Amino acid sequence: MARAHLRGRRTRVAAGLAGLAGALWVCVAVAAAPVYGPELEGFEYPFAVERHAFVSQGRELSMAFMDVTPRQPNGRTVVLLHGKNFCGATWEDTIRELSADGFRVIVPDQIGFCRSTKPAQYQFTFHQLAANTHALLAARGVTRATVIGHSMGGMLAARYALMYPEAVERLVMVSPLGLEDWKAEGVPYATVDQNFANERRTTAESLRAYQLRYYYNGQWRPEYDRWIGMTAGLYAGPGGERVAWNQALTTDMIFTQPVVHEFGLLRVPTVLMIGGLDRTAPGAARASPEVAARLGRYPDLGRRAAAAIPGARLIEFPDLGHSPQVEAPARFHEALRDALAH
Repeated sequence: MARAHLRGRRTRVAAGLAGLAGALWVCVAVAAAPVYGPELEGFEYPFAVERHAFVSQGRELSMAFMDVTPRQPNGRTVVLLHGKNFCGATWEDTIRELSADGFRVIVPDQIGFCRSTKPAQYQFTFHQLAANTHALLAARGVTRATVIGHSMGGMLAARYALMYPEAVERLVMVSPLGLEDWKAEGVPYATVDQNFANERRTTAESLRAYQLRYYYNGQWRPEYDRWIGMTAGLYAGPGGERVAWNQALTTDMIFTQPVVHEFGLLRVPTVLMIGGLDRTAPGAARASPEVAARLGRYPDLGRRAAAAIPGARLIEFPDLGHSPQVEAPARFHEALRDALAH
């Protein structure tokens, strides 16, 4: 009977330890899956965030931005434009490098993204986002700048240079989207409602799987997790439905407003920085296997774009993917310095 009692105590202790371990695992899991507010409240940006308030399409909006002043100014300004699955904060290393080189660095979060307003209704166009950015720069007293855009930000940077060539000292597109016209290539259209349903299913796991396949060539590093958590935390937060709606609208913008057909009209010094392993192709998952197989071939797309843009310079990173500034910061910044110096 004493032995039975002892066995019972051992069983209860083991069960208690298992329960404690389970509780600790849940705490770790929760800690590993952050939740942020609708304007990314709770996520720490590397520099002070300011606000540009304005009225657009009859709505009062607020564009968040960082304006980093160098200790030893060289008299030049750089504007960094984020991609769709990124925020201004993702440029952290680049901001530090450029600031150390004497550049004033301005980094906005576009309307609909990250720290900025996410309106219930808004006609998202690259023209509108470019106009918003131009108004921000005017408010900050900037009349001319080098504009650097990554991913979706590359499409926006190109549109900005087409609209305001006199305000662009140099255009730099880093693994930009839009080097091909996906709908013209045969990718079926997805409605905004379909995009919204897809966006509502976004999790840290789905973001990681997508980026692992298309951005990083199957090679994941722990430092990428911070940016996954940043984006997933927006979707998981109290503003998740509004975040998903704005993302659905901007997905439609990216798909239906190609800029590639106007590359020949660019009249500013242009640099393309292309990851050779990048396979990003919005809509490829809903395309036929034959169509999907020919999409997102960035080595070919980069060379074709460089040939179409008058006087463009092409910098290739054969062993890197969609985000060379994240994958290999030292190499990327060395190449960027050279691009900005010549």
